[in-house]
Parts: sequence; structure tokens; C-alpha cells
Amino acid sequence: MVVQELNSEILPQDPQAIEIGLLFEGIYLRYGYDFRDYGKAHAKRRIMHRMVISGINSISELQHRVLYDESFFHLMLQDLSINTTEMFRDPEFFLSIREQVIPVLKTYPFIKIWHAGCSTGEEVYSMAIILKEEGLLNRTQIYATDFNPSVLQKAREAIYPVSQMKDYTRNYIKSGGKSSFSEYYNARYDSVIMKKILKENIVFADHNLVTDSVFGEMNLVMCRNTLIYFNKSLQDKVVGLFRDSLVTGGFLCLGSKESITFSPHNIYFEPVVSKHKIFRLKY
Repeated sequence: MVVQELNSEILPQDPQAIEIGLLFEGIYLRYGYDFRDYGKAHAKRRIMHRMVISGINSISELQHRVLYDESFFHLMLQDLSINTTEMFRDPEFFLSIREQVIPVLKTYPFIKIWHAGCSTGEEVYSMAIILKEEGLLNRTQIYATDFNPSVLQKAREAIYPVSQMKDYTRNYIKSGGKSSFSEYYNARYDSVIMKKILKENIVFADHNLVTDSVFGEMNLVMCRNTLIYFNKSLQDKVVGLFRDSLVTGGFLCLGSKESITFSPHNIYFEPVVSKHKIFRLKY
């Protein structure tokens, strides 16, 4: 009877979920990248996508390929990296930054900003443009980080398709832009490159939110639409990382679908613009 009662408490797990867990455990042990606490639905979609385009029939086969073929692993890394971004994405958010956050930042003699999960850099340069227009760029240090070396290199190069400039210009205007957006880039053929003055105070660096430590004494931390891909425990861990990285009174900016309402760290923050997920570390 005791054995039956114990066995009844052990719920069977989906074999595919076990395989995905073993894949991520292998990646962590082999390469040091930790995806074990990523949201299961997102992880499964990206894994299945890679299997289809690579002609792989099972997760076990995928695991073997990942562990023994480092070049293939780097393809997998691109799949698991979250790289959806654009200049002045969600213009009303950037308008709120300009109207609600910038006036506070102006009271500091020197400003430190951390863009965590910066992807290919579009939102980093968006912030640099706002800081320049508000007279703050020359006394600001921006740290832009990501765990994906490929997207970091694209962010450093700051070369983007000219075909996107029409949408980016529209976003810029809606975000309260005070100049002509075309003043901030040079166009050549089918690409544009952001002007050097925007890059001078930006440091691009490798940083993994899952395994690496704090960036200290930040006045503003931006991490938009990254936490949604983590499970609850990892979300809480990363919000704690941001909390420990901020100065008292510093700002935390999350994505539109993200929240700290149910995080144990919620008590340390107060909303500044709830609609746009802008919070401030309490005094």
C-alpha cells in the first residue's frame, strides 16, 4: 500500500520534455550557455524550427549534432537568441522615457545606462539619439550587452537596411524626435550606418543574464521583451540582478508584456509609467 501511494505521486513526464531538458543540460555542460530555465513553449518552437530546416528527425539526433559539431551549435545559438528589435520600438515608450525619465537623469552629473539583451543594437542607438537631443550623451556611459556574439558584432557595426528607415523615421517622430532622423545616419546603396558620434559612449560587451553577475551603479536598466522567454524562477532571478545593478532611485524598463507584479522584488520598485513598464527603485 505504501509503495502504491508513493508511486501515485510520481507523475509521468512527456518524453519530449525530457529530451529537451537533456539537450539543454548537454549545452550547458559542453558550452556553458544555460537555457535550462527558458520557457518551455519558446524553447520547443525554436528547437523544432532548427530540426525542420536541418532535416533532423529527433531531438536525440539534434543533441548529438549540437554536442559534436560546434559550428552547428552556433546555428542553434542564433535560434535560441531573442533578436526581435527595431529603432524606437513602441514609440510611446520612448516618448515616456523622454518626458518622465530624462528630466530625472538630467539631475545627475554622470549617467550610466545598461541595455541588457541589446540584440543588434537598434534600441541602444535610439536611446543614444534621445540622450544627444536632450544634451546628455556626452556625460552618459551606455553598456550594451548580449550573450550572442553575432548580434553583438552587428550592433557594433550599426549597419541596417535602408528599407527599414521609413518605418524607423515614423517611430522616431512619434517618440518625440526633435530633429530629422536622417541626420543620425549615412546612407550608402541599400544600407545605412549610424553616425560615429552615437557610438562614442557605448560599450558593447558579452554578458549572459542567466549566468553572469551585476552591472553596478546603473541609473537606468533597459531589458525589453526578454523576460517573457524565461520561466518564473529565472525571471525572478534576473529582476533581482537588475535591482542589485541599480542605484537607489534608478529606473528599470521592461517590455510591454512583462511585469514585476508577482516578483518578490516588486516591493522594492514603484511604477513611474505603468502602461509602458517603467519602474523606479525606491529610496
